Amino acid sequence: MAPVAVNPPAVEAKSQPTMPISKDVPVDPSNIGTKRKIICFSDFDGTIFMQDTGHILFNAFGCGTERRQQLDEQIHSGERSFRDVSEEMWGSLDVPFDDGFEVMKTALEIDIDFKTFHQFCINNGIPFNVISAGLKPVLRRVLDHFLGEDNSKHIDIVANDATISSDGSQWKPVWLHDTELGHDKAKSINDFKDEARLQSDDGTIPMIIFIGDGVSDLPAAREADVLFARRGLRLEEYCVENNLPYIPFDTFADIQREVIKVAKIDEAKTQGKGLPSNFNPRANMWRRASSKKNVPLFAAMTPKEEKAFIWPETFTELNPVAEGVPAAA
Repeated sequence: MAPVAVNPPAVEAKSQPTMPISKDVPVDPSNIGTKRKIICFSDFDGTIFMQDTGHILFNAFGCGTERRQQLDEQIHSGERSFRDVSEEMWGSLDVPFDDGFEVMKTALEIDIDFKTFHQFCINNGIPFNVISAGLKPVLRRVLDHFLGEDNSKHIDIVANDATISSDGSQWKPVWLHDTELGHDKAKSINDFKDEARLQSDDGTIPMIIFIGDGVSDLPAAREADVLFARRGLRLEEYCVENNLPYIPFDTFADIQREVIKVAKIDEAKTQGKGLPSNFNPRANMWRRASSKKNVPLFAAMTPKEEKAFIWPETFTELNPVAEGVPAAA
């Protein structure tokens, strides 16, 4: 989540891309009876919500547009790290948490189909996790408000913590990792893989879905089996520019339909039926995590010239890919 600062949050919210309209009747969120092991990781700002929680706070109570643009350029040029700049941005805030939230809840707009998708995940035993560079207390409060606490509690949040003084004069991130990013999203997903490996009897881990909108999501996306990129934003542009496999989405209803396809295809496989010709091969996998030489199919399908850049730890060596996936040319 890149820090920003401008003026009244209501004005900023209006300047954001308009909410996509669900193209079809929302997908039924009921249990589809699948035994497919799937887990979802999703970015928060710009993905579940159209606006950025940090931006809204900085806009109303932070250091302003001009300074934000200077700091943003320092990140892009490599002059300063994301973590360093973020500390300055969060440190610029002077607002009690509750007052800041009152502004956020009026400026934020949730994806029109997210609530249905989240209920679908609950009904089908699909864990849904937020993975964000933002602050956990802020994200939890937003989810509690928009989903209700009973539904919000089903979502685990993997993000940085924070200490916020009661008068709001001090906002200080408590970083999840000791890195220049503060939160290494790739490490968070790999930590999940390690835990799943320990809990699995046969070394099989769930199919990992990642949902995002920006290039900053790539560290997590490279660890996923299936990548969803919000249509028209920078992550999709990057995938197109670099021939990286992904599935575009306008709303979470698009993601839900694709997840249902994955589940149905897996059942067809177990019944000995062939895969339909129009099935997206990105979703055709049961990865064996017991072998360190296995790589996600999302990685395996990446063009040869991109592999060493996006997955240097894997493709700088001649490692075989997962069973059933053709080796790179």
